[in-house]
Amino acid sequence: MRERRGFLASLAAVILAGAAVVTVFAVMRVRGGPQVARPSGIPAIVSDAQINLMGLSPVPARSAPGFTLTDQNGRPLSLSSLRGKVVVLEFMDPHCTDICPIVSQEYVDAYHDLGPLAGQVVFAAVNVNQYHAAVSDMMAYSREQRLITIPDWHFFTGPVPDLREVWNGYEITVQAPSPDADIVHTSAVYFIDPAGRERFVAAPMADHTSSGASYLPAGQITAWGRGIAQVARALAR
Repeated sequence: MRERRGFLASLAAVILAGAAVVTVFAVMRVRGGPQVARPSGIPAIVSDAQINLMGLSPVPARSAPGFTLTDQNGRPLSLSSLRGKVVVLEFMDPHCTDICPIVSQEYVDAYHDLGPLAGQVVFAAVNVNQYHAAVSDMMAYSREQRLITIPDWHFFTGPVPDLREVWNGYEITVQAPSPDADIVHTSAVYFIDPAGRERFVAAPMADHTSSGASYLPAGQITAWGRGIAQVARALAR
């Protein structure tokens, strides 16, 4: 747990420092910079380049914090009910125009990359927007981003106190000063194994144009999708 706390604490520090000017924090790595040593425990099928791109790190295997929330179809589900499958879990804002749509495309790409193993993987997200927490908001976003094309996709929401409990359990920092302000939140992807244990965490990333629009080159989105699929595939076996 110490490794995860250190990883997410660094994200939270940057979020708090830049809350006035950014919508969501994504780890930005300098292209062409020095490569860090390969972390131990990463599946061999994930290349060093993908590890660096994704900021992928192993975490001590422990039970993922449980929750029961409602998905975009209005169906209450508990995290424990997903045991037996790999869960890829993110935290998204259904009104986000920054990094969330990029991660959504990576989810869709990962689902297709999994092929026959796709049925063993659940793709999920927890809402971080307390002002847009209706089930209809989750469905509208899921349709817009084509996430409903993933059979086992769940965009979870619920009462704000319940959402806050989940954010705290996964050490997700959320700042939402008003309905009209940007939602600032930690962006992290958790990989939970079929036994319900956290195994890896990754840090989604985005670049921005001179006008401030968020983007990621198509090749990097594809590489992210492939990396998500490879980690999930390794955990599913």
